[in-house]
Amino acid sequence: MLAADQVLTVRQMVAAEERLMDGGADVHELMQRAGRGAAEYVWRIAAGEPVTVLCGPGNNGGDGYVIAEAIRERGGKVQVVAAREPGTDAARRAASLYRGAVVGAGEPRGAVLVDCLFGSGLNRALSNEFESLLNDLADRHGCVVAVDMPSGIDSDNGTLLAARLPHYALCIALGAWKRAHFLMPAMACWDAARLVDIGTEREAGGAVLLERPRISAPASDAHKYRRGLVTVVGGAMPGAALLAAKSAAHGGAGYVKLLARDAGAAPEWLVAQSIGDGDLPDALADERIATVLVGPGLGRDDNAKARLNAALGSGRRIVLDADALVLLGVPAPGAILTPHEGELAALEKRFGLASDAGKPERAAALAKATGAVVIAKGPDTLIAAPDGRLAFAPPAPSWLSVAGTGDVLAGLVAARFAVTHDAWQAAGEAVWLHGEAARTAGLAFHAGDLAEAVKPALVSCL
Repeated sequence: MLAADQVLTVRQMVAAEERLMDGGADVHELMQRAGRGAAEYVWRIAAGEPVTVLCGPGNNGGDGYVIAEAIRERGGKVQVVAAREPGTDAARRAASLYRGAVVGAGEPRGAVLVDCLFGSGLNRALSNEFESLLNDLADRHGCVVAVDMPSGIDSDNGTLLAARLPHYALCIALGAWKRAHFLMPAMACWDAARLVDIGTEREAGGAVLLERPRISAPASDAHKYRRGLVTVVGGAMPGAALLAAKSAAHGGAGYVKLLARDAGAAPEWLVAQSIGDGDLPDALADERIATVLVGPGLGRDDNAKARLNAALGSGRRIVLDADALVLLGVPAPGAILTPHEGELAALEKRFGLASDAGKPERAAALAKATGAVVIAKGPDTLIAAPDGRLAFAPPAPSWLSVAGTGDVLAGLVAARFAVTHDAWQAAGEAVWLHGEAARTAGLAFHAGDLAEAVKPALVSCL
């Protein structure tokens, strides 16, 4: 089964290629598949203008020779700069099949520079020599394209291995996505990313890229409780809880209820009750409740702690966000946690976890320690489960960087948890819908606009 949605480490990618070769393919064939697939994108971008391919000594350089020859065969204007002589058998063979010009580094100027210097194989600092070569060439070309991974990025954790890198118009992943394609700061180095399929099958233990979920309309005999009752536990700041409640309603929940200290005036679609801290456990004992959301606007005082403890003790499916994450001091098996970077660091400290690893490893460790599914939020949102599953979100619009969008996500998570009863599925659906809602909301939106955009995002998945 082909697996274009998988996200692999470098080691996993090597294993995937080895399995292809065990099945009869050789390195040369795989290089031809990858290079000619990448050449399709380069050809379109160049639109007949001159192309320079920077080739390194390894197999990424070999891909570059294949790309250059494919463009030459089509009548394109192409030249190769060889940073070093090919150093692998596959790269040497690819270089021998290239019939075009090989020029010195000081000569080329053109429309497109293709970076095939190191790709995903680099895990140490880019030398000053190669960094200067890459940047000097990039400065003389109008557009830069990376093949597999920009040279100077760690493919497994997304860290930069050079003081300066060009900005890339496109990053072309080969065979499978790598983790850095969905991690900061790497993601900020390009405008778009595309995948070339070389026939790689699903690799055991690989992460996945979230895709558009398939969401069904309610059953013909559905009613509000069967569709899912989401109860939002409010606290000191009612606005955040109201945003989460609105998002939950648009996210597919059949019934949304707000239990606040002082419910005040609520919109007509929302059932809001003023519930004191002492009465909250009885209110949460309602067996019709599918999911409890606690955290948005909760506060951090003793009253907030009492409300969190009531939610944790309710025995219901639970989503913990915002202030609830700051106050959480015990594992929460079966729950969904939605920390941003600061909350993730605070939780790591509380549970005695290291904070110096990559984001995927940190989220996975927290999921294991708490027994919860963890949505590690940010421009590079990812999801980790206690059993080791890992999913990466596709890039979402940067307009999400506004107050209140986390409350909208929390409400979405609660709604999907109430509908699906599956923490992993709910987290994936909610994160994807959140990004789609941001695309639908357009530019310069506020959190209320985002909550309204949840509905068309959901409709797009039916």
